[in-house]
Amino acid sequence: MLKVTNLEALYGGHRALKGISLEVNRGEIVCLIGANGAGKTTLLNCLSGVHPDRRGSVSFEGREVSTAGSGELVRLGIVQVPEGRQLFGPLTVEENLEMGAYVRASSLSAAEVKREMESVYERFPALKTRRSQLAGSLSGGEQQMVAMGRGLMAAPRLLLLDEPSLGLAPLIVREIFRIIRDIQRDGGTILLVEQNAKSALAVSDRAYVIENGSVSSSGPAAVMMEDETIRRAFLGQDVTVR
Repeated sequence: MLKVTNLEALYGGHRALKGISLEVNRGEIVCLIGANGAGKTTLLNCLSGVHPDRRGSVSFEGREVSTAGSGELVRLGIVQVPEGRQLFGPLTVEENLEMGAYVRASSLSAAEVKREMESVYERFPALKTRRSQLAGSLSGGEQQMVAMGRGLMAAPRLLLLDEPSLGLAPLIVREIFRIIRDIQRDGGTILLVEQNAKSALAVSDRAYVIENGSVSSSGPAAVMMEDETIRRAFLGQDVTVR
């Protein structure tokens, strides 16, 4: 579905990404793990068109999209849920969800938008009772649910999730990862950036380790979970794999 070849990204002349190559197959959850500043978020921003200063090849469903802008990429089905939620705080939960369907407004009737919104509420029941509440007044976990729901309203073929567990309590983190797994079971494809490497590997099919803007290793997530180097670097030296 997604094939990235020798992707580079520049920040003021600095190479933040140094020839990254990776693939995501339809129906997979693929995670990117690595230290802060390794280039994971930059990679997602390049794939979603948010960071335009990029070089290399990006192919999506057989189509070259290396030079496509963010609006075109959303229309093609590449949708990013950004780090830090980035909701429209002064708007209600429902208005934020409606914004997710903005690029589809010309092809969806009001009734269809309402049906899709109800499906989001079914996935995130806590949001239904808060549909008229300002998004900026929600808890961190609820805001993450709105951000993910907004992304789903864009009908993604590939969902880019950037740090969905950031700053959340452990109980909410477990719920967020359960929902991520449910999205895959419903036919979704996900590229996941996550500092919580243990949880990310547990839900993923495959993983890439990003270090200093390059892929240092990759493989099946279950195998990488047991790799001693990965465990020491990202899971803690004394982790016991069960």
